[in-house]
Amino acid sequence: GMNTRLEKLKSDLDVIDEEIKGKKNLIEEAKSLIKKYTGQQDNVRNNREYNSLSKEIEFQELEIQLAEKHIKEFKAQIEQKKEVIDETKARLKERQEHLKHKQGELDEILSETEKEEQALIKKSEDYEKQIEERLIKAYKRIRSNVKNGLAIVPVERGASGGSFFTIPPQVQMEIASRKKIITDEHSGRILVDPELATEEREKMEKLFAKVK
Repeated sequence: GMNTRLEKLKSDLDVIDEEIKGKKNLIEEAKSLIKKYTGQQDNVRNNREYNSLSKEIEFQELEIQLAEKHIKEFKAQIEQKKEVIDETKARLKERQEHLKHKQGELDEILSETEKEEQALIKKSEDYEKQIEERLIKAYKRIRSNVKNGLAIVPVERGASGGSFFTIPPQVQMEIASRKKIITDEHSGRILVDPELATEEREKMEKLFAKVK
Protein backbone atom coordinates (compact mmCIF):
# COMPACT_ATOMS: atom_id res chain seq x y z
CA GLY A 1 0.00 0.00 0.00
CA MET A 2 2.82 2.39 0.86
CA ASN A 3 4.64 1.59 -2.40
CA THR A 4 1.43 2.29 -4.33
CA ARG A 5 1.00 5.59 -2.50
CA LEU A 6 4.59 6.60 -3.30
CA GLU A 7 4.05 5.85 -6.99
CA LYS A 8 0.86 7.94 -6.95
CA LEU A 9 2.65 10.87 -5.27
CA LYS A 10 5.53 10.71 -7.76
CA SER A 11 3.02 10.61 -10.62
CA ASP A 12 1.30 13.69 -9.14
CA LEU A 13 4.66 15.51 -9.08
CA ASP A 14 5.19 14.73 -12.77
CA VAL A 15 1.74 16.14 -13.58
CA ILE A 16 2.45 19.32 -11.59
CA ASP A 17 5.83 19.73 -13.33
CA GLU A 18 4.06 19.56 -16.69
CA GLU A 19 1.53 22.16 -15.49
CA ILE A 20 4.39 24.49 -14.48
CA LYS A 21 6.07 24.04 -17.88
CA GLY A 22 2.76 24.90 -19.56
CA LYS A 23 2.35 28.07 -17.49
CA LYS A 24 5.95 29.13 -18.21
CA ASN A 25 5.33 28.66 -21.94
CA LEU A 26 2.15 30.74 -21.63
CA ILE A 27 4.15 33.52 -19.92
CA GLU A 28 6.73 33.53 -22.72
CA GLU A 29 3.98 33.67 -25.35
CA ALA A 30 2.28 36.53 -23.47
CA LYS A 31 5.56 38.48 -23.27
CA SER A 32 6.10 37.96 -26.99
CA LEU A 33 2.59 39.27 -27.74
CA ILE A 34 3.11 42.30 -25.46
CA LYS A 35 6.30 43.12 -27.36
CA LYS A 36 4.45 42.71 -30.65
CA TYR A 37 1.48 44.89 -29.61
CA THR A 38 3.77 47.56 -28.11
CA GLY A 39 5.60 47.77 -31.43
CA GLN A 40 2.31 48.04 -33.34
CA GLN A 41 1.23 50.98 -31.16
CA ASP A 42 3.97 53.08 -32.75
CA ASN A 43 2.33 52.69 -36.16
CA VAL A 44 -1.39 53.11 -35.33
CA ARG A 45 -3.52 55.53 -37.39
CA ASN A 46 -6.03 56.48 -34.68
CA ASN A 47 -6.87 56.31 -30.97
CA ARG A 48 -9.29 53.41 -31.46
CA GLU A 49 -6.52 51.13 -32.73
CA TYR A 50 -4.19 52.36 -29.99
CA ASN A 51 -6.76 51.64 -27.26
CA SER A 52 -7.50 48.22 -28.75
CA LEU A 53 -3.81 47.29 -28.63
CA SER A 54 -3.57 48.67 -25.08
CA LYS A 55 -6.41 46.34 -24.01
CA GLU A 56 -4.60 43.38 -25.61
CA ILE A 57 -1.41 44.29 -23.77
CA GLU A 58 -3.33 44.63 -20.48
CA PHE A 59 -4.98 41.24 -21.07
CA GLN A 60 -1.61 39.55 -21.68
CA GLU A 61 -0.18 41.17 -18.54
CA LEU A 62 -3.10 39.73 -16.55
CA GLU A 63 -2.45 36.34 -18.14
CA ILE A 64 1.17 36.54 -16.95
CA GLN A 65 0.11 37.48 -13.41
CA LEU A 66 -2.41 34.62 -13.30
CA ALA A 67 0.15 32.12 -14.65
CA GLU A 68 2.74 33.27 -12.08
CA LYS A 69 0.12 32.86 -9.32
CA HIS A 70 -0.60 29.32 -10.53
CA ILE A 71 3.12 28.49 -10.67
CA LYS A 72 3.49 29.69 -7.07
CA GLU A 73 0.56 27.47 -6.01
CA PHE A 74 1.98 24.49 -7.93
CA LYS A 75 5.38 24.93 -6.25
CA ALA A 76 3.65 24.95 -2.82
CA GLN A 77 1.90 21.69 -3.79
CA ILE A 78 5.25 20.21 -4.80
CA GLU A 79 6.80 21.07 -1.41
CA GLN A 80 3.80 19.59 0.40
CA LYS A 81 3.89 16.37 -1.63
CA LYS A 82 7.66 16.07 -1.17
CA GLU A 83 7.15 16.23 2.61
CA VAL A 84 4.52 13.48 2.39
CA ILE A 85 6.89 11.42 0.18
CA ASP A 86 9.73 11.78 2.71
CA GLU A 87 7.43 10.77 5.59
CA THR A 88 6.08 7.81 3.61
CA LYS A 89 9.61 6.68 2.66
CA ALA A 90 10.68 6.83 6.31
CA ARG A 91 7.65 4.79 7.38
CA LEU A 92 8.19 2.35 4.52
CA LYS A 93 11.84 1.86 5.49
CA GLU A 94 10.77 1.22 9.08
CA ARG A 95 8.15 -1.32 7.97
CA GLN A 96 10.61 -3.04 5.61
CA GLU A 97 13.16 -3.39 8.41
CA HIS A 98 10.45 -4.77 10.69
CA LEU A 99 9.36 -7.18 7.95
CA LYS A 100 12.96 -8.28 7.38
CA HIS A 101 13.33 -8.93 11.11
CA LYS A 102 10.08 -10.92 11.21
CA GLN A 103 11.08 -12.84 8.09
CA GLY A 104 14.33 -13.75 9.79
CA GLU A 105 12.43 -14.99 12.85
CA LEU A 106 10.09 -17.00 10.62
CA ASP A 107 13.02 -18.56 8.74
CA GLU A 108 14.55 -19.60 12.08
CA ILE A 109 11.27 -21.16 13.22
CA LEU A 110 10.82 -22.97 9.89
CA SER A 111 14.39 -24.23 10.06
CA GLU A 112 13.84 -25.48 13.61
CA THR A 113 10.55 -27.21 12.81
CA GLU A 114 11.53 -28.63 9.41
CA LYS A 115 13.01 -31.81 10.93
CA GLU A 116 9.95 -32.22 13.15
CA GLU A 117 7.65 -31.77 10.16
CA GLN A 118 9.56 -34.33 8.08
CA ALA A 119 9.43 -36.81 10.98
CA LEU A 120 5.66 -36.35 11.29
CA ILE A 121 5.16 -36.77 7.54
CA LYS A 122 7.13 -40.02 7.60
CA LYS A 123 5.15 -41.25 10.62
CA SER A 124 1.91 -40.29 8.87
CA GLU A 125 2.92 -42.28 5.78
CA ASP A 126 3.71 -45.32 7.96
CA TYR A 127 0.29 -45.12 9.66
CA GLU A 128 -1.52 -44.72 6.33
CA LYS A 129 -0.38 -48.22 5.34
CA GLN A 130 -2.11 -49.64 8.42
CA ILE A 131 -5.48 -47.84 7.97
CA GLU A 132 -8.35 -48.56 5.61
CA GLU A 133 -8.25 -46.46 2.44
CA ARG A 134 -11.83 -45.16 2.92
CA LEU A 135 -10.90 -43.80 6.36
CA ILE A 136 -7.78 -42.11 4.99
CA LYS A 137 -9.87 -40.46 2.26
CA ALA A 138 -12.44 -39.32 4.83
CA TYR A 139 -9.67 -37.93 7.05
CA LYS A 140 -8.09 -35.98 4.16
CA ARG A 141 -11.49 -34.69 3.08
CA ILE A 142 -12.15 -33.35 6.60
CA ARG A 143 -8.71 -31.67 6.70
CA SER A 144 -9.35 -29.93 3.38
CA ASN A 145 -12.73 -28.63 4.56
CA VAL A 146 -11.62 -26.97 7.82
CA LYS A 147 -9.73 -23.69 8.07
CA ASN A 148 -6.88 -24.75 10.36
CA GLY A 149 -6.42 -28.18 8.76
CA LEU A 150 -7.17 -30.05 12.00
CA ALA A 151 -9.25 -33.13 11.21
CA ILE A 152 -9.00 -34.59 14.75
CA VAL A 153 -9.73 -32.50 17.83
CA PRO A 154 -10.15 -33.28 21.54
CA VAL A 155 -13.26 -32.62 23.57
CA GLU A 156 -12.60 -29.51 25.66
CA ARG A 157 -15.01 -28.27 28.35
CA GLY A 158 -17.81 -30.37 26.93
CA ALA A 159 -17.39 -29.14 23.34
CA SER A 160 -15.24 -30.11 20.38
CA GLY A 161 -11.93 -28.21 20.18
CA GLY A 162 -12.38 -24.82 18.54
CA SER A 163 -16.19 -25.07 18.69
CA PHE A 164 -18.88 -23.70 21.00
CA PHE A 165 -21.33 -26.51 20.33
CA THR A 166 -21.64 -28.76 23.38
CA ILE A 167 -21.45 -32.53 23.09
CA PRO A 168 -24.03 -34.61 25.04
CA PRO A 169 -22.58 -36.56 28.01
CA GLN A 170 -23.59 -39.90 26.43
CA VAL A 171 -21.58 -39.08 23.29
CA GLN A 172 -18.63 -37.96 25.42
CA MET A 173 -18.68 -41.37 27.13
CA GLU A 174 -18.68 -43.12 23.74
CA ILE A 175 -15.69 -41.00 22.67
CA ALA A 176 -13.83 -41.85 25.87
CA SER A 177 -14.49 -45.59 25.33
CA ARG A 178 -12.43 -45.37 22.07
CA LYS A 179 -14.46 -48.20 20.50
CA LYS A 180 -15.50 -46.37 17.34
CA ILE A 181 -14.81 -43.21 15.33
CA ILE A 182 -17.17 -40.39 16.28
CA THR A 183 -17.39 -37.09 14.40
CA ASP A 184 -18.72 -33.70 15.43
CA GLU A 185 -22.09 -33.18 13.73
CA HIS A 186 -21.41 -29.46 13.28
CA SER A 187 -17.83 -29.32 11.99
CA GLY A 188 -17.39 -32.90 10.75
CA ARG A 189 -14.12 -33.26 12.70
CA ILE A 190 -13.16 -36.55 14.35
CA LEU A 191 -13.45 -36.32 18.13
CA VAL A 192 -11.12 -37.83 20.74
CA ASP A 193 -11.09 -37.63 24.53
CA PRO A 194 -8.65 -35.21 26.24
CA GLU A 195 -6.57 -38.04 27.69
CA LEU A 196 -5.91 -39.53 24.25
CA ALA A 197 -4.96 -36.10 22.92
CA THR A 198 -2.48 -35.69 25.79
CA GLU A 199 -1.03 -39.15 25.19
CA GLU A 200 -0.49 -38.45 21.49
CA ARG A 201 1.02 -35.03 22.23
CA GLU A 202 3.53 -36.68 24.56
CA LYS A 203 4.41 -39.22 21.85
CA MET A 204 5.03 -36.38 19.39
CA GLU A 205 7.28 -34.57 21.85
CA LYS A 206 9.35 -37.75 22.32
CA LEU A 207 9.59 -38.08 18.55
CA PHE A 208 10.74 -34.45 18.23
CA ALA A 209 13.37 -35.03 20.93
CA LYS A 210 14.84 -37.82 18.85
CA VAL A 211 15.09 -35.82 15.61
CA LYS A 212 16.69 -32.70 17.19
